[in-house]
Amino acid sequence: MYSGYVYKNHKKLRCGYTTGTCAAAATKAAVRMLITRIPVTEIIINTPKGINLQLKILDIKITGQSVSCAVKKDAGDDTDCTDGILIYSNASFLPSGIVIDGGKGIGRITKPGLGQPEGAAAINSVPRKMITQAALDELENAGLETGLEIIISAPEGVELAKKTFNPRLGIEGGISILGTSGITEPMSEKALIDTIYVEMKQKKAQYSIHQVLLISPGNYGKNFARDTWGIDLGQCLKCSNFIGETLDMALMLGFEKILFTGHIGKLIKVAAGIMNTHSRIADARMETLCSCAVLAGCSIKTAQDILLCTATDEAISLLKENNILNKTMDIMLGRIISNMKNRTENQIEIEVIVFSNQSGILAKSGRALEFIELIKRQHY
Repeated sequence: MYSGYVYKNHKKLRCGYTTGTCAAAATKAAVRMLITRIPVTEIIINTPKGINLQLKILDIKITGQSVSCAVKKDAGDDTDCTDGILIYSNASFLPSGIVIDGGKGIGRITKPGLGQPEGAAAINSVPRKMITQAALDELENAGLETGLEIIISAPEGVELAKKTFNPRLGIEGGISILGTSGITEPMSEKALIDTIYVEMKQKKAQYSIHQVLLISPGNYGKNFARDTWGIDLGQCLKCSNFIGETLDMALMLGFEKILFTGHIGKLIKVAAGIMNTHSRIADARMETLCSCAVLAGCSIKTAQDILLCTATDEAISLLKENNILNKTMDIMLGRIISNMKNRTENQIEIEVIVFSNQSGILAKSGRALEFIELIKRQHY
């Protein structure tokens, strides 16, 4: 059990750890036991957030050819259907390379645009890196130069996946192995909005010149701003799904300039006037992209194909093939900015940059790069 805590809305809430952390920890223990043949009951794993966790290793099975063991998922005080399930890793030797795949209860990618190739196990890129590093660390510590096959499974995942959006997204047969920081932080909607307000208020008080509020819905946008323009992560406010409430608070606090950087999967919803971008509130991604593409001059066949897409990257590929990507993105961008300005009663200068992980910048408004330069010179 992880003993980290956060305070939200005057409440002390316990943090947990992701399925990605569980898979990496189970892998580290399984590979160690594969090498030493000695049972491991606890393992220390380093998370991308820089936090070391000491986790219990359960259901150990050591055979002649492989080792299997599990780590119990702990979501802390967060609401998560995977809380308490066992995430397994089965390790066996290969002549070379590290091969990672999914076993029972891990979903399979059935459509493009989900970060992994079709047919691959639904194990996201950060957990894959964690699993790979855990395995390599154990091989290096033992002085071995060999390969490994790592199979991640979650026997309860087949049923649990029915409670998630995985089937709708094109992930069949189980859950996904997720996580970007390795740690889960519990947060109610009200507590999260309150936290956003507190951070925004601090930025308003601390900025001394060139006051531009940089906002992103999530870590993708923050990391994109850092990797593309060298902007310190601390300068970016993460608003999660609450774009409307964030704009309301920015107006109330008197901000005059805002730059939004966001993944198209989130910001396309704003083009439809959806100001809470959580999937349980609304989707309309493909419908909105389709309407923008129609206005850009796409054919009926292309419009139909867009509506059948599962992920925005898949739709972007179609737009590229039909040479209407730029025009479609310009129409989408205009709608995003119009809806944001309507929300703030046209009292805030708003610039927007939309990107995707595969294609980079898809659209940027007229003064967006100027705002970037102002942010880089900002003091707080």
